[in-house]
Amino acid sequence: MQRQKLPIGIQTLREIREEGYYYVDKTAFAHRLAASGKYYFLSRPRRFGKSLFLDTLAELFAGNEPLFRGLFVHDKWDWSRKHPVIRLSFGGGRLHDGRGLDEHIHALLDDNAQRLGVELPPPPQDVHLRFKRLIERAVAHHGQRAVVLVDEYDKPILDNLSDPEVARTLREGLRNLYSVIKDSDAHIRFAFLTGVSKISKVSIFSGLNNLNDITVDAAYSAICGYTETDLDTVFAPELQGLDRQAIRDWYNGYNWLGEAVYNPFDLLLLFDKREFRPYWFETGTPTFLVEWLRRHRTFTPKLERLFATDELLSAFDVEHMRAEALLWQTGYLTFAERLSGPGLPEYYLRLPNQEVRTALNHALLHAWLPPDGDWAAGVRFLREALQRADASALRHHLESLYAAIPHDWYRNNPITQYEGYWASVFYSHLAALGLELIAEDVTNQGCIDLTVKLPERIYLFEFKVVPDQATGQALAQLRAKAYADKYRADGRPLHLVGIEFSRQQRNVVGFEVETR
Repeated sequence: MQRQKLPIGIQTLREIREEGYYYVDKTAFAHRLAASGKYYFLSRPRRFGKSLFLDTLAELFAGNEPLFRGLFVHDKWDWSRKHPVIRLSFGGGRLHDGRGLDEHIHALLDDNAQRLGVELPPPPQDVHLRFKRLIERAVAHHGQRAVVLVDEYDKPILDNLSDPEVARTLREGLRNLYSVIKDSDAHIRFAFLTGVSKISKVSIFSGLNNLNDITVDAAYSAICGYTETDLDTVFAPELQGLDRQAIRDWYNGYNWLGEAVYNPFDLLLLFDKREFRPYWFETGTPTFLVEWLRRHRTFTPKLERLFATDELLSAFDVEHMRAEALLWQTGYLTFAERLSGPGLPEYYLRLPNQEVRTALNHALLHAWLPPDGDWAAGVRFLREALQRADASALRHHLESLYAAIPHDWYRNNPITQYEGYWASVFYSHLAALGLELIAEDVTNQGCIDLTVKLPERIYLFEFKVVPDQATGQALAQLRAKAYADKYRADGRPLHLVGIEFSRQQRNVVGFEVETR
């Protein structure tokens, strides 16, 4: 198979199809949506291909048949019908107030009117009235019902979460706009709204309660992103010289109860740079996310396995944000399992892959610790100590880590006043290594069981906060559990490490190692 150009950052179907770029055919999803319904909503994390899919829908309903030759949908679509397509995108720029939002919407409506060959009454007529006129006049002019596509519907709100009052103002302005879609039902053939978050329908879609939310739907789990099959077929020429299992461990794992997918941005940059790096994480992890987790004393080990309900995952709005919803909707947690039983759906969530585990914990480690410490150098030293099974060096490193935290940091920083802080620092320090890591049995009050797998050996850690001096309970608890038995057949040396930390002394007071 001949190598093609990598569509890094390209969000237009026409350019990809006409300029010789790789293309993963998503038109089967588009055909299913168009054939089975009318109003849809989809949320996916940033850089997952939402804009490209929206552009695919636009070209499909506009009847641009040459772009679809050789694709799934080509012989299944009525190309004689060409619908007027109205496209609204809030992905560009940052809006800071209601006036700026209105100006942006007016500009979008004017652009659509010009492209569709219709005239609109000028501002200051209200944006929802101009939107309604645009739909009606486009239908009258083209003789077919309109298609409405909204990209990044929530970005103005997400950009202002640190200022709730502004976020609420923008939310009200968007609700005024989106209410037009339901009121224009007779004039609309198809509507599709997409963004990063599932902001409560009551707060922003109160007038648009007929949306079919396909965010958590096994049939559409792979609507955005690349599957394993896509890698082994479409991108087969790019795999030479790369460790296939490493690609899977680093970048696969995003799941919406169906087929797991890769983030496209990660893979395209990997194929271009030929180096494993947290490409997705480095290109826009919001500062407010890490700060929010720090401020809310998030116990980081629980991110390895987190229980959530369907209601909780949908509870994402200016006034109500939970860590589970925030992390899931922004892509830092994904579904591990859906629990069966009566009532509302319940789930276990997990970190999707090595990229997120390593990069997120690296960022959190800097949030947990004073800003002037050389924590990166410490991570390198810790990796070397683990590889050599140097227990003395490992203990010395941990003692130095905690001892380097200044007294003023303890006294003035409220996050140090709960027991989970010490375990979170320990866990994030290990997780930032980029090694295979499994949180096994975690409590949110300072007790952590953690497995770290290296090519040469396996570690089982137990971390406990004790009143003042070593008690031996950490290693005793490791011995009492059956965790060691599950690794006996592995063949690698197994190290049981019990670590005890004193809040009074603010350092390690007990450190015991048993090798089997």
